[in-house]
Amino acid sequence: MSEIALILFDLNGVLYNYDRNARIDHLAVVANRPADSIKAAIWDSGFEDSGDAGDLDADAYLRGFATAIGHDLSEAAWVAALQSAITPIEPSLALLPRVRVGVGCAVLTNNNLLVQRHFSSLYSAVASLVGNRACVSAEFGVRKPDRQAYRRCLAQLGVAPEATLFIDDSPANVAGAQAAGLAACHVTQPDQLTAALLNHRLLA
Repeated sequence: MSEIALILFDLNGVLYNYDRNARIDHLAVVANRPADSIKAAIWDSGFEDSGDAGDLDADAYLRGFATAIGHDLSEAAWVAALQSAITPIEPSLALLPRVRVGVGCAVLTNNNLLVQRHFSSLYSAVASLVGNRACVSAEFGVRKPDRQAYRRCLAQLGVAPEATLFIDDSPANVAGAQAAGLAACHVTQPDQLTAALLNHRLLA
């Protein structure tokens, strides 16, 4: 087994809690539309998946989002809606500074280019820990669990798949990472994350 040089974290469900219903409810108030219609327009329609796959640049994504919900949504309002839905998982984030010297930390999240633009403010707690190694799937033109999402991300980061441990709360994404040649762990709780990092001897 290769020496692990990088821990590649999923974002929502591993380092942050994400409440999509809270986001939808926030948008429903802003747009003065029923929550069900917001969900149908963005999530049930496949629009959000297309953004995550990089089919739209950040500005086109925002325009499409506004058109889909029938409201002239500003960028600040879009950010505020997402901000209302995310909270840091403090015990998990507290593990990153404990990662042993010589092992890097990065993020790969299924997300669009507007999230990339505002990552440092939306996810400030992890941004301060991983710096410019916060990656969204839209950068690579494909979403997890497609194996190319991991390979293109690691090519950009300059790390070999076999030297990477991937952590995600989705079994499908874990399987995709394994198919791409990464070591991978499925975790849904901070204690599971701690155990995974200890098992791989990655904590100082």
